[in-house]
Amino acid sequence: MKIIRFSNLSSMPLMHFLRRPAGFLLGLTLLCLSSAASAHPAPFSYLDLHLEERRIDGSLTVHVIDLAHELNSDEPAILLDQGVLSRQYGQIGSILQDRIRISGGEPAGIEWKSIAAVPGDDAVRLGFTIAAPPPAALEVQAQIFPYDPTHQTFVNIYEGDELRQQWIFAAGDGPRTYFAGTTAGVFAVMETFIPSGVHHIMIGADHILFIIGLILLGGSWRRLAVIVTSFTIGHSVTLSLAALDIVMVPAAVIEPLIALSIVVVGADNLLRGADPTKSRDLRMGIAFVFGLIHGFGFAYVLREFGLPDAQLAWSLFSFNLGVEIGQLAIVVVVAVLLEMLRRRSEKAARHVATIGSLAVMAAGAYWFAERVFFSGAG
Repeated sequence: MKIIRFSNLSSMPLMHFLRRPAGFLLGLTLLCLSSAASAHPAPFSYLDLHLEERRIDGSLTVHVIDLAHELNSDEPAILLDQGVLSRQYGQIGSILQDRIRISGGEPAGIEWKSIAAVPGDDAVRLGFTIAAPPPAALEVQAQIFPYDPTHQTFVNIYEGDELRQQWIFAAGDGPRTYFAGTTAGVFAVMETFIPSGVHHIMIGADHILFIIGLILLGGSWRRLAVIVTSFTIGHSVTLSLAALDIVMVPAAVIEPLIALSIVVVGADNLLRGADPTKSRDLRMGIAFVFGLIHGFGFAYVLREFGLPDAQLAWSLFSFNLGVEIGQLAIVVVVAVLLEMLRRRSEKAARHVATIGSLAVMAAGAYWFAERVFFSGAG
C-alpha cells in the first residue's frame, strides 16, 4: 500500500490551508506525518463548499484505502479505475451521504454529480450540488470515516472565489456554523451570539455574585449603570484580545482570580462601613480592573462555541451585547429590591448589605480555595 506523498498534496484542497500562518504550520505537521513509514496513509479527507447565489457546489476528496474499507474491498488500488468507480458510484454515494450534514435550519439534500479517480494522490473525488440558496447561517458536520479515530476532514468554504472559512473536523467534533458575509449573515450572528451572551451571564454564578456585590451598597441609577458599564468595558477588552489570539491567560490562573475578585468586592463593601457616602466609592475602578480578568473567562466560552472568521467583529460585539443585557437585567432586579427595602427601613437595608457582603466574600473564598487546591481532584 502507498502512503500519501507530500508532493502529491499540492493538487489537494489542503494547499488552501497553507495561505495562512496556521495553515503553514499544519502543512509542516502533515509533512512530518506523511513522510513517516506507515502501512496506512495519512488519514485525511477534504471537503470544499462553494456558496453560489442559488446553490451550493461542493467536492469531497477521500483516500482509496478509507473508501475500500467502507466497501469491504481488499484492493484499494482498483478504485483508481474509472470503470470500477462508475459501477460503484451509487454505493459510494449512499455510504458518504450520511457522513456529511449541511443545513440551514433543515438538512439540505446532497445531489451527487460526478466521481473521478485522482491517481497521483491515491484518491477519489466526488462532486455534488445542493439545489438551494446558501442560508445566512450554514451548519456543517463532517465525520467521513468514523471507523478510524485519527481521521480528520479539512473543510474550505468559499463565497465566490474568496476563501472565507477553514475548519478541521476530528473524531467526536460537533457541527460548526458559517455565517455569510451579508446583512442576513450579520443578523444570523446576532441571533446566535446575543442569546449566548445572555445565557452565559445567567448561568455564571461567579459573574452574577460579582455584579451583585458591586451594587449591594446602592447608589443612583446613573452610578450603578456606570459601574456595570465599567465592568463591560473591562471584559470586552480582554475578551477581544483573547478571541483574536493576541493575549491568552491559562484558565488555571484566571478562574482563581475571578473568585478572588468576588472576595475583594465584598471586602470593599465592608471596609466602606455603615455609611458608604462618607468614603470614596472605588466600585467603578474595581469593576473595570476585575472586568479585565472576567473577560478571559468569557473567552473560554467563545472558544468552545466557535467564532466565525468572516463575522468575527460582529460575533464579539453581539456576545458582549448579550452579556451587557444579562448584567443590566440582574442589576435592575436586585437594585429595585434593595431600593424598596431602603424605603421601608434604612437600617434593614444596611444589615442586608453587610450580610450580603459577607456571603459574597465567603462564596468567593470557597471558589478560590476550590480552584487553587482542588481543581485537579478526581
